[in-house]
Order: sequence, then structure tokens, then C-alpha cells
Amino acid sequence: MATFIPHECLRAAPWKNGGGSTTEIAISPAGAGFDDFDWRISLATITASGPFSCFPGIDRSLMLVDGDSVQLTLDGARKVALSAAQPMLWFPGEAAVMAQVKGITTDFNVMTRRDRCRHQLEKITAPGKLARRSAATLLFVAGEGSVLARASDQQFALARYDALLLDADDAQEWRLDALQRSAVLCVDLFT
Repeated sequence: MATFIPHECLRAAPWKNGGGSTTEIAISPAGAGFDDFDWRISLATITASGPFSCFPGIDRSLMLVDGDSVQLTLDGARKVALSAAQPMLWFPGEAAVMAQVKGITTDFNVMTRRDRCRHQLEKITAPGKLARRSAATLLFVAGEGSVLARASDQQFALARYDALLLDADDAQEWRLDALQRSAVLCVDLFT
């Protein structure tokens, strides 16, 4: 059965370095911590420049969902600017990442433990259709406006930053309806 995850029920946890906070959206297995999750999806609000935490054995994807841009330096050499023009980045969790921000940014963050599973993150647009490709799929409304996700006998109204976690028992095809075009992030989780 699909699980609706309203943003208003989630709580942000401050980072140890004081440079931001993370709001966990979903994790597997349920109740797992940083050392034993298979996958973890969250929102990160960056308020100050500084280093990212190191996660050996983890593959990560970041997508900018709010704010002008964040400049990332990976392993002291590769420089990437997440912005509206290039909002997404994939990188290994063991990379040394330094972030520079001029204002507050919010990033959608997907992490998968490399030896247990993998993920694919893409931006889709509502209204439209979703054909699922994996046993677990998370939909996240990144844009303004509400999205109605429906399939067979299930229907969910999602506002900005709300999520919907679909498992293997849920329908493979979903309709995403919206009065105005809205960005929806789709995470396929492969185990």
C-alpha cells in the first residue's frame, strides 16, 4: 500500500557543523541509522559554506529544489554548480565535498548503499503519467502547486515537498494530475 509522507509532519535535524539541517523523508529498513540503511531520502537545507559528511560505500544524488545555487568542490578538484540550469549531481559518498553558498539552498538528497541497492533520480512533470520501473518508488513534489497522484483505487493529494512512497504491491502505472505544471522528482530504488 502506498505511504503518503506529508512534509508538515517531518522534522529537521541540525548538522553537527552548524551549516544546515536535514529532514529525513524515508529510509529503509524502517528505523535504520546512518550505519545500516539500504537507502535514505532527505531534504538538506544548507545555510553556510562547509564540508559534507563522508559516507563510504554510498552512492548519492543531489537535486537543487530551492535557492539560487550551491557550488560544490569534489575531492579538491572537480567544481560543479548546482543551479536551475544544472540542478542535479551524482557522486560517491566517500568523495570529499565542500559546499559554498551565498544564500540558503534546499537540496533533495538520495543515498543508496552500493553493495545492497542502487537508485535512479529523475525530474518529471505533472500533469503526466508515471510508469514505474522498480519495486520501490518515491515521488516528491518539488514545484509549486498541488499534484493528485492516482492509480486504480488509490488517490493522494500532494502539496509542495510532500512525498508518496510506492511499494511492490502498488500499481505500476500512475496518473499525476495538476492544475498547473509542477516538478515532481521520481526516485526508483532497485534492490
